[in-house]
Amino acid sequence: MLFGIPIEFFLFALTLLGVAVFHARTLQVALTGLVTISLFKILFSGFKSGPGVLGFVSHLGHEWVTLGNLFGLLMGFALLSRHFEKSHVPVILPKYLPDDWKGAFVMLLMVFVLSSFLDNIAAALIGGAMAHQLFRGKVHIGYLAAIVAASNAGGAGSVVGDTTTTMMWIAGVSPVQVFDAYVASAGAVVVCGIPASIWQHRYSPILKDAHAHTHVDWKRIFIVGLILVFAIVTNVVLNLRFASAADHFPFIGAAVWIALLLTVKVRRHDWEVLPETFKGSIFLLSLVVCASMMPVESLPVASWPTTLGLGFLSAVFDNIPLTALAIKQGGYDWGMLAYAVGFGGSMIWFGSSAGVALSNMYPEAKSVAKWVRHGWPVIVAYVVGFGLIMTFVGWHPEPLRRAVPPPDPSSGRIMR
Repeated sequence: MLFGIPIEFFLFALTLLGVAVFHARTLQVALTGLVTISLFKILFSGFKSGPGVLGFVSHLGHEWVTLGNLFGLLMGFALLSRHFEKSHVPVILPKYLPDDWKGAFVMLLMVFVLSSFLDNIAAALIGGAMAHQLFRGKVHIGYLAAIVAASNAGGAGSVVGDTTTTMMWIAGVSPVQVFDAYVASAGAVVVCGIPASIWQHRYSPILKDAHAHTHVDWKRIFIVGLILVFAIVTNVVLNLRFASAADHFPFIGAAVWIALLLTVKVRRHDWEVLPETFKGSIFLLSLVVCASMMPVESLPVASWPTTLGLGFLSAVFDNIPLTALAIKQGGYDWGMLAYAVGFGGSMIWFGSSAGVALSNMYPEAKSVAKWVRHGWPVIVAYVVGFGLIMTFVGWHPEPLRRAVPPPDPSSGRIMR
């Protein structure tokens, strides 16, 4: 303990700070943090499953199914996103936009909808590509912030739209519980999207292109749909019929890859994206493992003020480990948490993976001062959205359906 706080939290905070500062070395920072925290737990504080190396191995044994599901989904959804991009749907969508500022706003709503079934990173990149085309390459920083906000908002209410909500889903949170986040997300997109769209129209009016000769590749749309159906149906069946089996094998991640293998001859999968996706997946999984080793009994009790604070914290620190901590602690309103950690990361460009990805496309956005100065409606929108969900839904904490019971002192192992 240091100042009454377990040392693990200081090591974890330093890891997250390193990720926030060294954007070009995030994988190395995350792996260094993982090794450091693991050695500290092995040598000094131990695990709930036991002390030393055996305790560490036992701990990983309890976490491997969650990690396997996440890895399978992250890798598989990267291929899904490429299929959607190459389906030509993102190219055709702009021809339905109005010519004034409302066209820019409708585009944000498109990003919002896309993010509900695509990864929010993919939705943000598609939005950035459409904006580059529609506005002659001149995109206002405030509008870039709104694109990130729309992608994070859309993913917050869907268990397949954001890594954080997918983690909750794997842990046993019902998709209906997460869906409550849309009460806040929809209002937040309106609050930040309208002023950003007006600014964008003044900065560079929309340039429409009908794309009359472009056609949708329905075979790629079929692949996208099949992958999503396999993932969702597998999770539903596991929860309704085989809940105990879900703790012993990563069925959801495997289902995604079965769908991919079944569609190999329908359209070629872009396997070349997997090496870079693998690095990103290992980075996220490293942070999740770090979070799983934290003594969450020392954290503040789950409450709506804590959830509100996590949203602001996610603007500075990666929301993946924050979500992992919350899942391990339990007792949250999962829809409210999904909105907070999802949309909250939009307040600063490096607060979410979608913001980092879009800023790589538009390097001028890599400035906290510019992002806050031009994208301040996102901060206002976060608070307004939180007020909406508190007013119309309220705070309703629920336990995880596949919650892990406390350890058995006689065996030194966690019983499942």
